[in-house]
Amino acid sequence: MAVRCNFIRFFKGPGGCGEVLRIALPLVLSTGALTIQMFIDRVFLMWYASETMSAAMHSGLVNYTIFSLFLGTAMYVNTFVAQYDGAGVPKRVGASVWQGIYFSIIAGLLMIAIAPLAETVMNWSGHDPIVRKHEVIYFRILCFGAMPGLITATLACFYTGRGKTWTVMWVSIASTTVNIVLDYGLIFGNWHLPRWGIAGAAWATVCASVLSTVIYFILFLRQRSHKDYATLGGWRLDKELFIRLMRFGLPCGVQFMLDVFGFALFVTFIGRINPLSLVATSMAFQINSLAFMPMFGFNMAVSTLVGRSLGKGRPDLAQRSTWSAACVTMCYMTIIAAGYWFIPDLFMYPFALQANPAEFALVKPMVVRLLCFVAFYCLFDTGNLIFSGALKGAGDTRFVMIVTVVLNWLLMVVPSYFVIKLTKETTGLYLAWLALTVYVCTLSIVFLFRFLSGKWKRMRVIEAVPHAIPPNMPPVPTVETELTDK
Repeated sequence: MAVRCNFIRFFKGPGGCGEVLRIALPLVLSTGALTIQMFIDRVFLMWYASETMSAAMHSGLVNYTIFSLFLGTAMYVNTFVAQYDGAGVPKRVGASVWQGIYFSIIAGLLMIAIAPLAETVMNWSGHDPIVRKHEVIYFRILCFGAMPGLITATLACFYTGRGKTWTVMWVSIASTTVNIVLDYGLIFGNWHLPRWGIAGAAWATVCASVLSTVIYFILFLRQRSHKDYATLGGWRLDKELFIRLMRFGLPCGVQFMLDVFGFALFVTFIGRINPLSLVATSMAFQINSLAFMPMFGFNMAVSTLVGRSLGKGRPDLAQRSTWSAACVTMCYMTIIAAGYWFIPDLFMYPFALQANPAEFALVKPMVVRLLCFVAFYCLFDTGNLIFSGALKGAGDTRFVMIVTVVLNWLLMVVPSYFVIKLTKETTGLYLAWLALTVYVCTLSIVFLFRFLSGKWKRMRVIEAVPHAIPPNMPPVPTVETELTDK
């Protein structure tokens, strides 16, 4: 009976597993939908031509490296929304989102300016000329479609920061559905659409982003949102608020970018071993994304719950939310890791359906071995996502940035470069993946100890806000005094 009561107490109430799941589940489904979209996109490209899948993996990662600087900064609007909402200052929510929109427009224009450099950037990779040709096409189109993606991410923070995550889920599902349909039509030339191959996959992604932006703007500007959160009245550029978003958001963006950049270099180094190693690594990363990307839902949920709790002046609730999320995600990742280890064929099946049988037979044993690495490090990646999400939700973005960048290069990028350069092909592949595994595990441990230190409990990203007196407080007693002449 006591065990049952303890379980109920652990699950229910503010900060319990129930609240975490209520906010995180729609975000998990949302990021899961995006993962399925990316997974199907890569599978279609594998069916079209294996070199296009490798090209999309590498050039998409390089593009995302640049894009992630702006995305990480724009998405930090989530913490501002959460802390203002928790502090009971809803009129500052709309203004925070608008500052993110202005930043997204500037960043989108910068991404367009980078597009002409696509060939120069891709030539540096040293990949096979056929693969490089596809990489240039994919990279250039994604640059032109960056702005709607950034604006979409910013507008989504209006909902995630307030814990209204079901809206985000439905928009993501609509966007994913459109992307998959357009993928099938534009990659293969079905339904009388042009057969564009990898260019079709890129344009499908851009069209889906535009749809999401339009839907979010309609919702954001409706009368109810304006009345409660000043989504129309807060449109002006707020210099002080914009600078504060840059102060806390840019370290988050830099951390995101340099982390992705490290992985882009890792994939580039792998591609220099031989084409099969690149295909095997691309497949392993795509399979891993099925487990990893949904965990971003919990990462965002933890940031939201921590931000709102700190806005209320309740660091104890923030701490409880984080531990609840860590328990739930560890259970999920343990099941996924067991699947990678014991039934890898299940995860590789979609790739094998219409792939070249002879080529797939050569790649399959390599992917099975790589999934063993993934099965081990994904358990630590849970802690990485949850504890870094809690730290970011408090405003501890500078620490997260410094630790991620230093460990990324020290433990993964530099070692993988040298082992690939100095060892035999097969040995270099697996030693590079070992370096990746060490990096992920170490990062998780460092974030755990930072969280346990408790320094984040005293941090805020918003200005000091006096808390309102609760409406159920008793009236303040008054004392009458009578002045008499003595």
